[in-house]
Amino acid sequence: MTVNRTFEDLVAEGAAAPTEGWDFSWFEGRATEARPSWGYARSAGERLARAESALDIQTGGGEVLDFALGGVEPARPGVLAATEGWPPNVAKATALLRPRGVVVVAAPDDAPLPFAEAAFDLVLSRHPVRPHWDEIARVLRPGGTYFAQHVGPASVFELVEYFLGPQPEEVRGVRDAEGERAGAEAAGLEVVGLRAERLRMEFRDVGAVVHFLRKVVWMVPGFTVEAYEPQLRALHERIEREGPFVAHSSRHLFDIRKPGG
Repeated sequence: MTVNRTFEDLVAEGAAAPTEGWDFSWFEGRATEARPSWGYARSAGERLARAESALDIQTGGGEVLDFALGGVEPARPGVLAATEGWPPNVAKATALLRPRGVVVVAAPDDAPLPFAEAAFDLVLSRHPVRPHWDEIARVLRPGGTYFAQHVGPASVFELVEYFLGPQPEEVRGVRDAEGERAGAEAAGLEVVGLRAERLRMEFRDVGAVVHFLRKVVWMVPGFTVEAYEPQLRALHERIEREGPFVAHSSRHLFDIRKPGG
């Protein structure tokens, strides 16, 4: 509970919370985000149960892949791999996923995938920084599938623009689903399914905002409590006066096939 907590206490809590991995349980009671209707992790598990070899790109701390595999054990691919670029997450994902037979490979997000051509019949990703379509097409077998949930355009921009001010349209339009569809098709892939949803988020105290911006570092690049103390204090007073700060996340789901096979 954060009732009657001081600004200093809330900010200190948000600044001290660990940021490794993609476990968002710290936010319980302090922030909420509606989930897409398609249930990505469950659906990914269903795909994994039918796959022979699978790769999870930018797995974070491995939490989503672990959940997906846990829902279908013992049905699982004979070959399982994951990539991650941030060293603390590589260690976290390795510890979590090794018992499930997943090989976690440290690989920068913008580097070629460290796997042979046509190595996988299923490639997964949840919230990649950006999709490298040529590499995804290269490592997929003919007839293979890329199944992924992407962050869409202007996601949580109510919060971004609170701190950074109005953003130009070329920034707001980054990660547009149709633009990404065009990129996939240019790489020779076939988009067989594309769904998009915009989802309500609530930040119930300023500590949750601090932790979120420290964890999702691309929202407000270079964010620190010290640099944005006046805005944070004003936001704390606004939440105390008006209730939760409301924003909206943007998500889209890709179901993509490599022709052939």
